[in-house]
Amino acid sequence: MKIIDSDLLSIQESRILAENAREAQQKLAKFPQEELDLLVEHMAEEVEAHARELAEMACEETGYGNPDDKYIMTKFVCKKVVESMRGVKCVGVLNDDIAAGTTDYGIPIGVFAAMCAATSPVSTTIFYTLLAVKSGNAIVFSPHPRAKETITRTLDIMIKAGEGYGLPECSVAYMRTVSKAGTIELMNHKDVSAIMIEGVPHMRKAAVATGKYILISGTGNGPAFIESSADVDKAVSDIIFSKTFDNGVTSGAEQAVVVDSDIDEKVRKAFKDQGGYFMNPDEAEKLSSVFYRKDGSPDPETIGKTAEQLAKTAGFEVPDGTKILLSEKRFVFREREYEKERLSPILTYYVEKDWEHACEKIVKIIVEEEQASTLFLHSNDRTAVEKLATGEAVQRVIVNTPAVFGNMGFTTSLVPAMTLGSGRYGCEMTGDNISPLRLVYIRKAAYGIRTFDDVSRELLAGNDESCVSSADKESDISAEALRGMLLKMLNK
Repeated sequence: MKIIDSDLLSIQESRILAENAREAQQKLAKFPQEELDLLVEHMAEEVEAHARELAEMACEETGYGNPDDKYIMTKFVCKKVVESMRGVKCVGVLNDDIAAGTTDYGIPIGVFAAMCAATSPVSTTIFYTLLAVKSGNAIVFSPHPRAKETITRTLDIMIKAGEGYGLPECSVAYMRTVSKAGTIELMNHKDVSAIMIEGVPHMRKAAVATGKYILISGTGNGPAFIESSADVDKAVSDIIFSKTFDNGVTSGAEQAVVVDSDIDEKVRKAFKDQGGYFMNPDEAEKLSSVFYRKDGSPDPETIGKTAEQLAKTAGFEVPDGTKILLSEKRFVFREREYEKERLSPILTYYVEKDWEHACEKIVKIIVEEEQASTLFLHSNDRTAVEKLATGEAVQRVIVNTPAVFGNMGFTTSLVPAMTLGSGRYGCEMTGDNISPLRLVYIRKAAYGIRTFDDVSRELLAGNDESCVSSADKESDISAEALRGMLLKMLNK
C-alpha cells in the first residue's frame, strides 16, 4: 500500500518553483521595457482569443457567476488594462531630471507568490501575470482548489505564448500539487520577494506573517449612500446593475444601502420597480440559515447564485424577474449574518433620518466590515462628496456610477485594474488601483549640485552679522570654519 503525503509533495514543489523562478527572474530583469511590453501584448492577445472558453470553464468548475459577465471581465483585462499599460515605463530610467540632478530607476522586486479567488479565476490570473511580466518580475501561482483547472488552463495559454516570444522558462509558473502547507512554504521561501493575493481570506494572516511586501485586495464591499440630492432612479439602477453583475461575486460591489429618510419611499419604489424584493424578517431569517454555515462563513454553494435561486433554496417565493434581495435592518452588529460579506445579489437596507445619522451608519458599516475601504455615493451635491471623501473612515469614494465598474476603472478614470489596494493589510498602504508600478521599487541617483560652502553661506545670511561679514570677507574660508559658524548660530 502506497501512502502519498500531498503536503510534503506540495512543499517540495513550492521550493523548486521558487528557486527556478528566481533564476528566471534574474534573466527577465535584464530585458528592456520594449521587450517586456511585447511579451505583454502577445500574451494578452493569445489568452483573449480563449476568453469565451475560459469564462464557460470557470462557471462550470466553480459554480460561481455567469459566463457572459466573466467574458466581459476577461475582455476588459486583455484590452483596457493592456491599453493603460502601454507607454508606462516600469524598468530602467523612469525619470531623469537634469536640472535637479536626480534620476529614478525602476527595479523589479523579484519573485511574487500569487493567489486568486475562485470567484474571478480567469481575469485576476491574467491581470496578475501581465502585471508581473510588464514590470520584469517572476510569478508563481498557488491555484485556488475550486478553480484549479481554470487557472492552470489560463496560465498554460499565457506561458506558451510568452515563451514563444522569449519569456524565460519558469518566470511564470504554478503549483500542481496544491495544499495549504505548500502555499505557506512558497510565501515564506527566501527566493520569494513579495505576495499578491485576491480573495482567499484564510491565507491573509499567513501572508502578513511572512513580513514581506504584500499586495492584498480588500473586499471593497462598502456601503452605497443614496443622499437626498441623488437621481434616485439612476442610483438604484446603478446599484442593481453592479450587485447583480456576475451574480454578485465581484468583490468591488455594494454590500449595503444607506438611505436618507426624506427619499426612503421613492428609493423603495425604485428598487421594487427595477426587480428588487424586500424580504420580511421571516424570509430574511430563512435565507441566512441556508446562506451561512454554523461558523458564520458563507456556504460556498450559495455564492454567485441569482436572487431567484437563493429564494428557492431558502424556501420562499419571489416574483418572476426578481434581481436582488434586500433585508432591512436598523443597527449594525458584527455578529449578524447580514453584516458579513455576501458574494451574491443580496443587500442590507438602512434608513437614517438625517445626514449626520447616515454618516454615522456609514462609518459603523465600514469599521465593522474591517476590510471595506470604499464608499459608493450617489449625490448631486459636491459638498456632500467633499465631506465624505475627507472623512477618516474610507480610503476612497466612488460617485454616481455602478460600484463594480467604477472601482475597476471601467466607468471612471481610475487606473484599469482587477485589484484594489487595501491599506488594512501587510505592507500595502494604498487605496488606489494596483498598476505595474506597484511591482517595482524606485532607486534614486542624486548628483551634487551645490557645495557645503554655498548652503552654509545661505543659512548664515541675515542671521549673524559678524558671521556673515566674516564669511563675505573671506571667500576662501574653510568648510570647517563655516561649520563652526553654523553651529554657533544654531545654538543661540
